[in-house]
Amino acid sequence: MSLRTLGALATAFTMAVAGSVTAAAASTAPAALRATPAAAGQAGATGLKEVMFVGNNWDGTADVIAARGDFARIGRVNVIPDKDQRLAEIYLNPVKLIYFLGVRNGPGEGHDQFVDDMYSTPDGSAMVVSRPSFADVVSIDLATGRITWRFPVAGYRSDHMAVSPNGTRVAVSASTSNTVHVLDIRTGRQLGSFKTGDKPHENVFTDGGKYLWNMSIGEVNTALDDPAMDWTKGDRRITVVDATTFKEMKVIDMRPRLDAFGRKDLSDAVRPVAFTPDQSKLYFQVSFFNGFLEYDVAGDRITRAKTLPKNPATSEDRTTWVNDSRHHGLSMNAVGDKLCVAGTMDDYATIVDRSSLQEGPLVTASKPYWATVSGDGASCVISESGADRVTAIDFATGKKVASVAVGDHPQRVRLAQVAADWSSSSTD
Repeated sequence: MSLRTLGALATAFTMAVAGSVTAAAASTAPAALRATPAAAGQAGATGLKEVMFVGNNWDGTADVIAARGDFARIGRVNVIPDKDQRLAEIYLNPVKLIYFLGVRNGPGEGHDQFVDDMYSTPDGSAMVVSRPSFADVVSIDLATGRITWRFPVAGYRSDHMAVSPNGTRVAVSASTSNTVHVLDIRTGRQLGSFKTGDKPHENVFTDGGKYLWNMSIGEVNTALDDPAMDWTKGDRRITVVDATTFKEMKVIDMRPRLDAFGRKDLSDAVRPVAFTPDQSKLYFQVSFFNGFLEYDVAGDRITRAKTLPKNPATSEDRTTWVNDSRHHGLSMNAVGDKLCVAGTMDDYATIVDRSSLQEGPLVTASKPYWATVSGDGASCVISESGADRVTAIDFATGKKVASVAVGDHPQRVRLAQVAADWSSSSTD
């Protein structure tokens, strides 16, 4: 069922379940979680080490792994230490319950979504996490495992985040309210917000943090996936705002640009993106497409398209593709001459030469869902959500160099910093 229709069911559902839900939840509701101040200065006193955060969406955990080399797992963070409290609140509120179940049965594929995205604070003392099923963003003290602040987003689901280049601001998409919130990463205080198209998704800061780009993907949780029903997917566009004033600077609708390029057959729902180092070119994936496109930012036009191989074992029934994805995950090395593409529904990842758009070896992977550059820039790190592991692929050779087991259904992978002597033993 589409999340868009859930609100209409709320009133009818309320009287039917409110009494029984209230009684059941009240009997198990815990005392309020006590938030403790972050260990400010701890990382600065002991030094920092670069790591990667891996969000295990269905587990409600985030693994911390080495950012290079063997990518060994260093520890694990529980990102839902307040789970009982949050569930009690949800079961006491029938409207929240409807959306909570909608997230589970829609984008969650039958599972609760407990971690979508995560970043570290500048001092490495905390992990900031968006939690879709709980419709919030929290900061978790990495020394104690306790929540230091919590920000409930507008609506009923939080999604992708982005951190400003200086590490002080975090932007989060509130997907059911078509809103992006920008927060102070240390305190959780909202600095501003802006409206987007339907279902805001990825966020990217550009120009040294001067601008913030948001990509809205529209409705992806219905079975109306035939091209003839594309009009039901909603308002899909890129919204560019001033990252200080949050004033809208530009709206980019890829529909007319795709049409002008001769690709009326492609969806205009922009998924993961990657900018060149000089930010003159934007590479982006769209719903249902096994490949990506190149957009000239100054010229405001699509200049090239790359179609990647299909896996013959992949069903051509679009309704079987997760959240309208075919390929979902895109990153670029620091030099800007190689792209890494996660072929989600085709079960592979590959390195693509940016000049020729020639792909390298197809590295077999189980439902790869994201692609990130390693700390040393030598590898692309993908999350294999179907195999509960992350895998590193060498940008130079296009071959797999390492894999490490993580938790249930890894999705986002982000570079981060923690205290040099950090381990998860103090929070276990």
